[in-house]
Amino acid sequence: MPEMTTPARFLALDALRGLTIAMMILVNTPGSWEFVYPPFMHADWHGCSPTDLVFPFFLFVVGSAMYFSLQKVSMQLSPAIALMVVRRSAIIFVLGLIFNGVLGGWEHLRIMGVLQRIALAYAIAAFIVLSLKRHHVYIIGAFLLVGYWLLLVIGGSDNPFNLTQNIVVKLDVALLGAEHMYNGKGVPFDPEGLLSTLPAVVNVLIGFELTRFLVAQQDRVKSLFILLILGLAGITLGLLWSIGLPINKSLWTSSFVIYSAGYFCIALALFVWLVDIKQFKRLAQPFIIYGSNSIFIYMLAPFWVHAYLFIPVQGESGNFYSALFTWLAQVFPPAMASLVFALLHVLLFWFISLLLYRNKIFIKV
Repeated sequence: MPEMTTPARFLALDALRGLTIAMMILVNTPGSWEFVYPPFMHADWHGCSPTDLVFPFFLFVVGSAMYFSLQKVSMQLSPAIALMVVRRSAIIFVLGLIFNGVLGGWEHLRIMGVLQRIALAYAIAAFIVLSLKRHHVYIIGAFLLVGYWLLLVIGGSDNPFNLTQNIVVKLDVALLGAEHMYNGKGVPFDPEGLLSTLPAVVNVLIGFELTRFLVAQQDRVKSLFILLILGLAGITLGLLWSIGLPINKSLWTSSFVIYSAGYFCIALALFVWLVDIKQFKRLAQPFIIYGSNSIFIYMLAPFWVHAYLFIPVQGESGNFYSALFTWLAQVFPPAMASLVFALLHVLLFWFISLLLYRNKIFIKV
């Protein structure tokens, strides 16, 4: 198979991936879930907080990374490429199962999760872009969003966007079993369910196509303005669509996909301006380092923090996790102490990323 020339990378894309990983650690590692500032919490159901944008942002950068990885080999489907995609997807999915089993227990293993959604969305998106022409990719993306909207409306009951009556939870209960689903809302409902992974595929496709667009552009200032226009259009369309289809991360509604894509375009435009146009590369370098081992760092962080629970500490706290938060809460108000706890771990895992980066260790799947 002939090797293809790797296209020039936008440093903005690499830096934005690192920022996304930092934000994932920030919102997933509070000192106490009882004391969290509202912007760092997910919307309870309908609506969108800044935290709700973090996961779709990561799917966008998965699509971006997919563009470069496929360009290194071939942009046409072949048995070898198909095997590579399936292998990578399977590894990420299995890592997600291990993640859930270690942190949540094996007896009632939660089958879906963040890594599992990444795995499935990546594989489906990869086969779409490898099999179809560019304009057909756009058509498939639109079909997935509109089709998912119709499935929610037709497959639900009188209130198709309700927590317990939507088609997403019905299908997951039937196929996965209630005992193998997320129960954080008090009832079996998986925010990374099977059916709701379909619109998440579009997040990956958008990341892929935005990267294909950026790489082809010679005028980066023009790229900046196009991204801003796309961003404003996405936010506006998402809000208009939310009149008939609420913006909802848990259901991963189509309006949520478009709305989050708008913010991603604006964030990407900001990074293009700072990094690729103004050449503030020192600003970008810490984020590039953070994103250089993204999946590994994402998995390491919760395992590392979970280990604190098994480190005994004398006193009422009982373990290192509670003790560390208690010590911080003696200096800061509870919510601030919880945030400082998270920020300290963002810094810790950046240093781990730096150590790997300097030693040219890049853990890929």
